[in-house]
Amino acid sequence: MHFEYLLVGGGLQSGLAALALRHLKPDARIGLCERGPRLGGNHTWSFHLADVPSALLPAIEPLIVAQWPGYDVHFPNLTRHLAEPYATITSERFDRVVRDAFIHAGSELFLDTVVTRVTSRDVVLEDGRHLSAEVVIDARGPSRLSLPRRAGFQKFVGLEVRLTAPGPWRHPVLMDATVPQRDGYRFVYVLPFSADRLLVEDTYYSDSPHLEVPRLRDGIHTWLKARGLEVAEVLREEQGVLPLPLEATPAQAVADSPLLGGYQGGWFHPTTGYSTPLALRFAEHLASVPIEAVRGERLEALERRTVRGQRFGRLLNQLLFLGFAPGDRWRSLERFYRLPEATIRRFYGLELTAGDRLQILCGRPPRGFSVATALRSLRASRSTPPSIAEVS
Repeated sequence: MHFEYLLVGGGLQSGLAALALRHLKPDARIGLCERGPRLGGNHTWSFHLADVPSALLPAIEPLIVAQWPGYDVHFPNLTRHLAEPYATITSERFDRVVRDAFIHAGSELFLDTVVTRVTSRDVVLEDGRHLSAEVVIDARGPSRLSLPRRAGFQKFVGLEVRLTAPGPWRHPVLMDATVPQRDGYRFVYVLPFSADRLLVEDTYYSDSPHLEVPRLRDGIHTWLKARGLEVAEVLREEQGVLPLPLEATPAQAVADSPLLGGYQGGWFHPTTGYSTPLALRFAEHLASVPIEAVRGERLEALERRTVRGQRFGRLLNQLLFLGFAPGDRWRSLERFYRLPEATIRRFYGLELTAGDRLQILCGRPPRGFSVATALRSLRASRSTPPSIAEVS
């Protein structure tokens, strides 16, 4: 029961790491422990194709269920098409493809397996089995993330539906913010898998992690009816609440700790919640360096580069959540989507240049921004820190 790489958690980060290792180190002995009966849970992960490292594209392509040459955004005073290729992974495809990475001598997939102890070199299972590895990666998801004192929340309910008639969409709609604003910044997100099959999400950038699932379900049906469309069948439902930090979480050194991957390890975009680009970079690192160098200088350089991008993202979160009344937050995003496409692309990939940062911050503030509101919100947020228990 000894492996070279042992992955804890069967979500996006572990799956991408397994595929990257199998692609770049075909003979690697890999173990993966997941407490559920399948990999990937019930999720949809979308990303810009430009954010996939070129070395990993052949490994990632089998995961992609749909891709488009661009996407649209809609705001009260702006409609825009961006010619940036966009792609989506579903958990169903993810489970099927990642399982194949373990059909290899010396590798093993442990499903329906509860982990009770994780260190830098070993994992103990609830049934008493002991697994060891040269490298252990703990990627058990956002519910294990230590929240800073101040955080906002991105929360959503999504319905994958089949319509009674074809819809008008040929490209994804990343944000339709023309909907009534409530509970913070609200927008509808659309992925058109075919003319009559869509994933529609009612999404909020909110001060509270509380998710009113029935109301958001109704909001999706109302949004479709307003466009003259009826749902013939709901194929699937998903929901989520992701913390968006407004400040850094103090590092807590733990002796003999494993490498932390995914959301738990901070490999996510602090403003958008997108995790695929950073999870891919972490996976590429694992698979492209000798196993004895995984914790070396290249990982430290990657972490420094990521932290620089996240620091700016947290600043944007402060401006969004503290500087605007909840009903005015859309104005900040409308202004952002007037920027050059290249800047928007680099923002999603957490690769902004100094010039990009100046473009985002400089100029006349969007209507609704208030320093007084920011200061009042700052004082209130210090007295009522969020609880990870609420999120999980």
